[in-house]
Amino acid sequence: MTKAERLKLINDIESERDSKLLVYITGDRRGLETKIATDIFPIFHKHLMEIGHQNKIDLFLYSTGGITIAGYALVNLIREFCDEFNVIVPFKALSCATLIALGANEIVMTPMGQLSPVDPSIQHPLGPTFHPPGSPIQQITPVNVEDVNSFIDLAKSEFGLKKEDSLKTVFEKLVEKIHPLTLGAVQRSRMEISFLAEKLLKYHWSHQEKVDKVVQTLVRERFSHNYIISRREAEEELGLNIIKPEKEFTDKIINLFNQYSNILKLDTVYNPEALLGNSDKNIFTFYRGIIETNSLLHVYKTKKEVRRVISNHPNTFIPIIGYQEKIVEEGWFEETEI
Repeated sequence: MTKAERLKLINDIESERDSKLLVYITGDRRGLETKIATDIFPIFHKHLMEIGHQNKIDLFLYSTGGITIAGYALVNLIREFCDEFNVIVPFKALSCATLIALGANEIVMTPMGQLSPVDPSIQHPLGPTFHPPGSPIQQITPVNVEDVNSFIDLAKSEFGLKKEDSLKTVFEKLVEKIHPLTLGAVQRSRMEISFLAEKLLKYHWSHQEKVDKVVQTLVRERFSHNYIISRREAEEELGLNIIKPEKEFTDKIINLFNQYSNILKLDTVYNPEALLGNSDKNIFTFYRGIIETNSLLHVYKTKKEVRRVISNHPNTFIPIIGYQEKIVEEGWFEETEI
């Protein structure tokens, strides 16, 4: 599909919704994933200044998550430029992207639209470390917020530890593996998520009991960060203001998403060997994120040099093939050719 055809889809969705459409895609191509982060704000501000204040802005959103406070701040930034803010979910809007959706007046979801618990992992400088296979460098292991709390719950509910001395021993074992400051950051993160979700949900309702129920469900009751909340569950169990588009409009939403999926090659695993082919060295450009309105396009792209390296291991006659990669250029760029 050409750029003109993609822009026509954007215009058609705007006409259908009587709104201005703002597209934000963070790629989850395996090996080239990107996340919601604070570097988007100058880009979003430029787009919003271009379209000016509107009665209604719809954010076309696809993301597997990112920095929690960045999602919260993005909602507040967009709301500076409109009277009503809505989110369109063609497929995945997980974790931090779910938080963004909570700040919308309406959430338009296709049948394959997905939300998730808001349950980030903490990567603290004092967090536990591990050695990846084949790497001499230690890496920090992210600590999942709910895993820590589930460990304490396991001691209480499954092993029946109730006495103060028993729980103290459990906590001391936990502290042996995870630094106390990291545990403090985990608890602070959980409190922050609850606070931000509550504030954003008040754009949905003023009814505190409804707000508390959704916060409790998304922050504490779905057990796994990987749990998928379907359109039906979002509407019937959480009570969110879900809009189910008719088939013709759904097709337009999915068609537009497919165009971005093709640009970012979301269905293609990053494979250096396949990219190099018969060459031993080449430079490749990867598109990894998109922010677009009908008048302006920015892409997050990475240009990297990939080199095939063949080495011989002293204990085997079979050559070992590896790859060296060097980033030549990376960041958000205004684009006119795509």
